[in-house]
Amino acid sequence: MRGMIMSIQDIIKGKKEWRAHKARVKALPPDYQIVYKEIENYYFKVGPIELTEGTGLLSGIVDLFEEGAALGKGVLEVTGRDVAAFCDELIKGSKTYADIYQESVALEVNKAMKKMAENKNKRGGSGWEKQLK
Repeated sequence: MRGMIMSIQDIIKGKKEWRAHKARVKALPPDYQIVYKEIENYYFKVGPIELTEGTGLLSGIVDLFEEGAALGKGVLEVTGRDVAAFCDELIKGSKTYADIYQESVALEVNKAMKKMAENKNKRGGSGWEKQLK
């Protein structure tokens, strides 16, 4: 029961953090809000794993945007014209859900091919199975 209470408290805390984060985004100038929303959508599709660990990455972007806005810079002066490249640079070296999926697909294909090769070897294979070793 205690673990479940902590879990509910963690959910409530996470929601409060998310609402505070979104309030910061709404306080940004309109051009920054537009670009932020696209960055958020991009990350939700690309899926850096650290997004599941709180708002750290996104809060860092808001920090950067708040600083840029305070200096009177346009949002594209902060990110550059290629916003996707800006996003990719921020998560460079981070594991994404796409990476995990890609690894699992490769693992499953290798397992299936090895199993097929073993079965062929038992029956006298055609030679292509040697490529897997």
